This record gives sequence, C-alpha cells and structure tokens, in this order.
Amino acid sequence: MDKCFKDAATAMAGLIKDGMTIAAGGFGLCGIPEALIEAVRESGAKDLTFVSNNAGVDGIGLGRLLETRQIRKMISSYVGENKLFAQQYLSGELELEFNPQGTLAERLRAGGAGIPAFFTRTGVGTVIAEGKEVREFDGEKYVMERGIFADVALVHAWKGDTEGNLVYRKTARNFNPMMATAAKMTVVEVEHLVEAGSIDPDCIHTPGIFVQRIVHVPNPIKHIEQTTVRERPLVAPVGVEE
Repeated sequence: MDKCFKDAATAMAGLIKDGMTIAAGGFGLCGIPEALIEAVRESGAKDLTFVSNNAGVDGIGLGRLLETRQIRKMISSYVGENKLFAQQYLSGELELEFNPQGTLAERLRAGGAGIPAFFTRTGVGTVIAEGKEVREFDGEKYVMERGIFADVALVHAWKGDTEGNLVYRKTARNFNPMMATAAKMTVVEVEHLVEAGSIDPDCIHTPGIFVQRIVHVPNPIKHIEQTTVRERPLVAPVGVEE
C-alpha cells in the first residue's frame, strides 16, 4: 500500500470530520505539523477537540484554527503564549482541560499502548483531581487518569521512509512519538523522505506500522517562539578613543 501523498491537502482529504478528536504533536513551536494543521483549517471542520501540549501562538500552529473558531475544546498542559486562546477561554467560547505536562504525555502513551487508565501522584489534592477516582497504594494517594486515543494524529518527523518509519529530532521528540501511536489514523509530515530500508533500524523512533499517511514537507519554516538576545557591547573602532 502506498502511504505517500503529494501534499498535505491530499493526505487529509476526506479525513477530518466535525466533532473529531485530533492529537497534534510538537512542543511550543518546535516539531509542530504546521502543513497538516493548515489542511485542517482548509477542511472547514468545526467543533474539534485538540490534544496538544500547547496551542501554538497567535497566527501560528493551532493558533490558526483558533482564528477560524474550528476548535471547541483543548486538552493541553500549557497555553500561556497565545492571547487569542486566553480570550476565547475567558469568554466561555473555548473549553479547556488542563493536564500536568508529564500526565498528558503518559495519557497519550497509555492510549497508544491500549491502557485505558493509570494512577499517578501528580495532581493529588489539587483541582486536577476533582471528580476523579483517588486510591491509596502503599500509604500514598494516587489519582486515576484516563488514557487518550484520538481519531486522528498529526505528526511532524525530521526523517521518514516510504513505509512510515520515523526519526524525530531533539525537542520534536517530546510529544510526537506518543501521538503517532495514540490514534486510529496517523498522518505524518516529514522533512526528509527516503526509500524504505534507508534508515538504520536501531535509529527508528516510530515504526511504520503506526503510520497510515505520509506527506513530504521539505524546508519547513522553523519558527522561534521567544527570541532572547544580548545587547551588543559598545566597542570603539580601532584607533578611536572612547
């Protein structure tokens, strides 16, 4: 079966429906499946639930879908960089389910592993535990969290082969690998697409069995979420007294 599609719009054609739950990889603006997110925007699908560490920033990443009011609910751990997100949440326009960052990653890993729920100490005694089962193990209290299994996962990989075997690079490896396993359908955009067998098996992070659709997106824009620079020291030209 040929998994490769000519562009993001073709790869996503007929896939996104109103009311779906979609997992989108990335950490901040690093490793976000930007081309696939844009294809979701073009689909016009509404009332979507997105599972993502964050919601991008205004005008970039999932921020593009907030602009078009296509997202009904976010399941996230950090949303502080997006002003539109805050506005929509505070006005009651957007539903939000907050998760500790490690808990969110584990919920996705559990979903991909077929584990419906697990217990963690993180969040016990806080608003995170409200309405959830709390159980005691070895004298310590733990809160039960449900695994997450989405309808569709959107993933960004640094390298992939035509069978869908994937390699992630640095920070982009935080959430993309778990999300690639935690959905009925996984669509991947890869920066470098190579022939099957070209990747050393020991270097593969996500086996191709988890991937159904691939699109080659060479030279994506690498956005910087926050630019921090030092002031340039004032140095007088050679031979000129200060």
